[in-house]
Amino acid sequence: MTDQPQLKFVQCVDTPSPTRMALHRMAYWEWGDPANPRVLVCAHGLARQGRDFDTLARSLCDTYRVVCPDVVGRGRSDWLENPMNYQVAQYVADMVTLLARLNAGTVDWVGTSMGGLIGLGIAALSNSPLRRLVLNDIGPTIETESLVRIGTYLGAPAHWRTLDEAADAIWAISSSFGPHTRMQWLALTAPQLMPDGDGFKPHYDPAIALPFRATTPEIAKFGEALLWQAYDSLSLPTLLLRGAESDLLSKTTAQAMTGRGPRARLVEFAGVGHAPTLVQPEQVQIVREFLFSP
Repeated sequence: MTDQPQLKFVQCVDTPSPTRMALHRMAYWEWGDPANPRVLVCAHGLARQGRDFDTLARSLCDTYRVVCPDVVGRGRSDWLENPMNYQVAQYVADMVTLLARLNAGTVDWVGTSMGGLIGLGIAALSNSPLRRLVLNDIGPTIETESLVRIGTYLGAPAHWRTLDEAADAIWAISSSFGPHTRMQWLALTAPQLMPDGDGFKPHYDPAIALPFRATTPEIAKFGEALLWQAYDSLSLPTLLLRGAESDLLSKTTAQAMTGRGPRARLVEFAGVGHAPTLVQPEQVQIVREFLFSP
């Protein structure tokens, strides 16, 4: 079994304008036997990429075909011509295309933050192939405080001369991820970078910030209602992970999610905010136990 994933691509459709359609490539990292019918998709957060799940994927690829996409606009995927299409609806459509490529009868899903919203959208579709769902520090109600925090850095120009300099700068805005060794953090940082002259810059399209900043309180409230409606429609086994200090998923929202819809099983991690990286052994073990439970 290889210790590194295979990089693959799938063509997806988008609409740059109301009168024109286009194609973009979505990259995905595949671990394990490509013929394995047991498939796990791991979807990352807003400004991250698929290599965030290397540790989790290595622990599961002997049992699963683990697929970790770079959501469009991130990592090795193309950037969209119309940045206002950086929306969950586009990401769900892209993932449906990916699932068709994978040709799996059933799929398990691990989604961190935005990746959880994508999984929620797919799980709520009629005839969804999802069998089990892990929502990592995300729910239908997203706290305004966290959006303000994310807005202070999302899409901002950045240039770092070295990997270590980048790691320090990204840690300054990511310390809520919880304790990591230097080696763990460098491993999470390196795939976040792309060459930029004599150094590096973030490996995502800065324009992903445009629809984020265009969200009004009215749009947010409407979106929240739709997300609760989608969540309440679910019946598949669902695991809800929460950083005990999360400013994005409140304890109130998490508790509500245990009593409605799929009645998620809630596990909180002390000393962690938004969001657990699923790198620490105890976090990996919780996910493994849920995926392998009867």
